[in-house]
Amino acid sequence: MSNPVAAIGARALYFVEETGRLAVFAAHVGGAALRRPLRLQRFLDEVFYLGVLSLIIICVCGVAVGAVLGLQGYNTLERFGATDSLGTVVGLSLIRELGPVLTALLTTGRAGSATTAEIGTMVATEQLDGLRMMSIDPMHYVVMPKALAMIFVMPLLSALFIVCGIAGGYLVGVYWGVDPGSYLTGLESSITFRDDVVGSFIKALCFGVLVGLIATYRGFTSAPTSQGVSAATTTTVVEASVAILVFDYFITALWGV
Repeated sequence: MSNPVAAIGARALYFVEETGRLAVFAAHVGGAALRRPLRLQRFLDEVFYLGVLSLIIICVCGVAVGAVLGLQGYNTLERFGATDSLGTVVGLSLIRELGPVLTALLTTGRAGSATTAEIGTMVATEQLDGLRMMSIDPMHYVVMPKALAMIFVMPLLSALFIVCGIAGGYLVGVYWGVDPGSYLTGLESSITFRDDVVGSFIKALCFGVLVGLIATYRGFTSAPTSQGVSAATTTTVVEASVAILVFDYFITALWGV
């Protein structure tokens, strides 16, 4: 019986150690963000790479999710004669939950994994060591702009996803016979700024912090081999996805949305 117990203990210790290392890494990133130079051009480049290049997948998935919500919501509400509440159902579902969560998951798969692979490749090809030889801090030049850009773009992508989702639900609902005015009125009357919009923004911001830190940390600490980069990329997607879903519960419980 000692072997299973020892294995559980070893995994628990490993989890605590990795959490501590990630916290120290986050402190280093925060410290690098306060040092000069500001690396503004690097930050803008990463915003384009992580945010602008993700617009298509965010818009397409947003419209698709909104259309599915509109269709399912209409079929369900029709049984109770409450199809005029379709805007409320679609809006609250997207703003409170699906918008931030699905945006974070999509961004993890598209931008987070690419960030880990890029930094991991720089580790494997000794580019980071080359920066250190030139007295350039890789944490300040490479990691910090990527992490801050992820934090910056996540709320913006979430807002775009929500808008596209509401538009998709509107198109499907109106097609099946919902009055356009009733859809928009229900949407407007049911959503409050503090509980819904601010809560959604906080979720997206927290998810951006999680994805940015996990992606850069796994790339920065990956083994300098092709297998190490591949393992780090896979670990990023798995850990970030699980962290998003777990933190989503705690944020929802604490914020009350």
